[in-house]
Amino acid sequence: MTEHQNIEYKISWRDEYLKWICGFANANGGKLYIGIDDNGNITGLEDYKKLMDDIPNKTVNYLGLVVDVNLHKKDGKHYIEIDIPVSTVPVSFHGAYHYRSGSTKQELKGTALQHFLLKKLGKSWESIPVPDASLDDLDNNVIQTFIRRALKKGRISENVEKDNITTLLKNLRLINKEGHLTNAALLLFGKDPGQYFITAIFKIGRFGKSPTDLKFQDIVEGNIFQMADQVLEILKTKYLIRPISYEGLQRIEPLEYPEDALREAIFNSVIHKDYASTYIFLRVYDDRLTLFNPGGFPEGFNIERIKSEHISQPRNAIIADIFFKAGYIEAWGRGITKIIEDCREAGLPEPVIREQENGVHITFLKDIYTEEYLKTLDLNERQIKAMLNVKAKGEITNIEYRQLNGVSDRTALRDLQELTNMQLLERIGAIGRGTVYILKKRNLNPS
Repeated sequence: MTEHQNIEYKISWRDEYLKWICGFANANGGKLYIGIDDNGNITGLEDYKKLMDDIPNKTVNYLGLVVDVNLHKKDGKHYIEIDIPVSTVPVSFHGAYHYRSGSTKQELKGTALQHFLLKKLGKSWESIPVPDASLDDLDNNVIQTFIRRALKKGRISENVEKDNITTLLKNLRLINKEGHLTNAALLLFGKDPGQYFITAIFKIGRFGKSPTDLKFQDIVEGNIFQMADQVLEILKTKYLIRPISYEGLQRIEPLEYPEDALREAIFNSVIHKDYASTYIFLRVYDDRLTLFNPGGFPEGFNIERIKSEHISQPRNAIIADIFFKAGYIEAWGRGITKIIEDCREAGLPEPVIREQENGVHITFLKDIYTEEYLKTLDLNERQIKAMLNVKAKGEITNIEYRQLNGVSDRTALRDLQELTNMQLLERIGAIGRGTVYILKKRNLNPS
């Protein structure tokens, strides 16, 4: 039996291991074994009798927890099993809150601690009341826009137009029982949300070849109900181009990235953002567009699960419900799937999604010949280097491949053949001295 999320081994007892008990209780519970090494080998305890009294007393006195402490014996060696239940309330040790995540223990601080405490108390950030705010802080025009859209979609009662604003907000869970507006109400419909939430900002920047080469930027502020549309409009008019083509006599001017996919990604970022964290950043480069949204995936989710069929679990459920009622999103958890499908239909590669820096990055690519995307295709460094070289120069030969990478003829031939089989390169001419390899464009499903 090895260590994992719910099991930890210690050779001997130290009072600092109360932190581990605290971490298990704050997470999903677990078992702490004393007298076993990291490999699961029983090392035994000499002071097991004393520990059988000390450990239960210390967990109660320092943590306020009652745990099961069981004594076991194997091969003449005693060891202790501490069975820690999940606590329904936050547990601290000397004022610090610990949490078991994976096979490690973390001390929660800042935003992470705030979210943990709210979750343990059955509350969410968006539902926190703002006692100093009043109806005068809300933009009635935005509220009326929401009503019109929701009625058109048939997602609110037709009687809503007879209700006063207070009744509407109560029905939308934007006013608490004490009559206070919530964080969500001010974010969605506030005249100036920035007065209360300094990070309720969407930053857009146009960059050169590096993240330090900022050409120009825009900052979108105001209520988030209008924010997504404003961001998309700025992108369309200032940051993105519309390649012109024709179908017969009809002039076609689509965006360089599929508009529906961009819209979905922008709405997702506004809805799922951790508003106790930093800003949303949208970086536009010559060959890619990267959107960073503070706030990771829901607990228990990873990239693979996000891409597959799943039930929607929004960070901000009330905010998500408002956007759903207005017809901006569908409550089916298909956002990422839809983005991927739209990019493929537009002849673009699947966006690169990664979770890091306490948030989610999604990168839209103009073509499949970027270093970032090529790295996802399980190519070796030589092949990536060659692909970028072909992209810059238009073609490559076997000799040029060998000179570029310092490899033998056999290695160059094998690498080039693999790239051809994956339909990333196309061979021109018979195999021999005159063979030239060029990019095979718009192939998005290499095998």
